[in-house]
Amino acid sequence: MKRTSRVSMKREAVIDPSLEKTLLSLHAAMDVGSFWKAIQQLLAAAIPNRLIGLMLQPNPILPMIAKWTLPMPDGFFTAEPLENYIAAQQRQRFVRISDLFSNRSSLMKSAFYRRYMAPQKCAYGVCLFFWKRHRLICVIVIMRTATQGDLSPTEMNLIRQLYPQFLTALWRLRSLEREHSLRMDLEAFLSRLPLPTILLRWNLKPIYQNRAARDFCAVWEKGPEDAQLTKATSPIPSEILDRCRLLKQQWAHAQRPIAPQRGFKEERVHHPRSPHLRATLHLKQLSSCGVRNPIFLSSARICAVTLVRTPNRRARVCRILSD
Repeated sequence: MKRTSRVSMKREAVIDPSLEKTLLSLHAAMDVGSFWKAIQQLLAAAIPNRLIGLMLQPNPILPMIAKWTLPMPDGFFTAEPLENYIAAQQRQRFVRISDLFSNRSSLMKSAFYRRYMAPQKCAYGVCLFFWKRHRLICVIVIMRTATQGDLSPTEMNLIRQLYPQFLTALWRLRSLEREHSLRMDLEAFLSRLPLPTILLRWNLKPIYQNRAARDFCAVWEKGPEDAQLTKATSPIPSEILDRCRLLKQQWAHAQRPIAPQRGFKEERVHHPRSPHLRATLHLKQLSSCGVRNPIFLSSARICAVTLVRTPNRRARVCRILSD
């Protein structure tokens, strides 16, 4: 009985009852807006602060989402020395801003302090880092005034207790968006089945190919006249597969910590002899939230090709839709 009582007391110490309502709001978040609002409410109830910041960049090809409770110049999350610290200390969960500098005097004299802290009368701060493997996908920043002082050991312990709560809410939000986006994609896919449609695994092996798609492949390979005289058994055009491989390479190259913000140019695939047969491939984020991995969305004059991984393998889709 005593052991059970001790465990119960420990749990009560980890989650302060006064925070239960704000924690429920955090875990009920359905999108970035409600997630951000819940973070503000929870930290306001937990720790005195001057301002709070949030960065989200779940996929490296899209611009990061940055939110602040007070006006903040652009570039905080890629500023020195924070960027160097993140690159050198992958998978670290916490850092005090003062620890980014050799001493307090260096911080106060730095361009970082003058640009991002002094205008808001902030003197202390801490960053919480959230990772997906070796790539940073989220940062929460808490800053305080000189009067509020640096975070005490008790407050840092509370932040460590809240960290898994933020992480759980973040993964839940990502899962909700992935499910929603996959459902949207499936609905769009089914609505286009009368069009030539090919479904490929991430390794480019076909899962599904309708009759119109087999006819399309035959026209691509043999031309419209010869295609009508033979059985439609032509393979998927190599030009389309080669361009899908290129997009996969670009995607793989972008999986790095704080990957450069970049967009992928459209990839247009032309039939070598028939210009009217063409496909345009590009990456597209289906939802507005930006938490889930993007899909490869492409347009083709005749054919629709979808490249997909199953959800338990981080679903990614390459679609070539009819325009």
